[in-house]
Amino acid sequence: MEWKWYQEIGEYMEKARPLLEKREDLYSLFLGVLGQIEQGRYETFYLGLAEDRQGVAALALMTPPHPLQLIVCREDANVEALVANEFRNAKIEIFGVIGDKGTAERFADAWGGLSEIAMDQGLYRIDAVRKKLAKSPGSWRVANRLDAPLLVDWYQLFGEDTGIGNPSQEEAEEKIADFISRKEVFLWEDGGRAVSCMKKARPSKHGITVSFVFTPKELRKKGYARTLVAEVTEELLNEYDFAMLYTDLANGTSNKIYQEIGYEQIANPVHLKFGQPQRE
Repeated sequence: MEWKWYQEIGEYMEKARPLLEKREDLYSLFLGVLGQIEQGRYETFYLGLAEDRQGVAALALMTPPHPLQLIVCREDANVEALVANEFRNAKIEIFGVIGDKGTAERFADAWGGLSEIAMDQGLYRIDAVRKKLAKSPGSWRVANRLDAPLLVDWYQLFGEDTGIGNPSQEEAEEKIADFISRKEVFLWEDGGRAVSCMKKARPSKHGITVSFVFTPKELRKKGYARTLVAEVTEELLNEYDFAMLYTDLANGTSNKIYQEIGYEQIANPVHLKFGQPQRE
């Protein structure tokens, strides 16, 4: 088994794309981040793959400070230990891993040290929105620069709610400004007041991902998020064959809402968070 690092995204895509596009839905996160690297949205990234005579055995991608994404194509290859050793030898810090449960757990064992589940995730796909859903009052629109202060607050609250991180004010402002400039954020308004938001992200050849679905606590249980996601998803499906989203399986309410819209779970990836790795 041979491991190779890649510094050029184009060269890596030549190797990775054919395999990833066989299951574009399942690998939507990996493909989407590769697309963002192609667009120059990450200054620092690590790309590598393991290969033998049978072909590609594993693909690895990391954009610090985000966790390592690891796809293992053949479980019998025992490639997780190889990947861990290559990252360790390259002195690259890894604070977590995202992959299917078996892959993530085997990598965590090989990496050493403490690990805990940061999020047990549901990966959902939708091809068509269910008809005759009850609709909340209001309508949706694309967010603009005047919405930035509100969305910065919501982005920080979203990080707290989901446990995915606590962005600083500066980081939140930069992220929201970028999202708005790309026309990626959508708002639901009721009576002229913004009451819920979502965004589109990481387009691939045939799909798009839905993320940053948020409603302030005082405005929840009114169906705003469900209506917003349903209507914008339907709009997105005019351009894409399918849409994807990740959920925290511990949040039964959000999973139920997405299923009502027509999203169906296709996988159960896990995000493991690491403590300090053991050193030899």
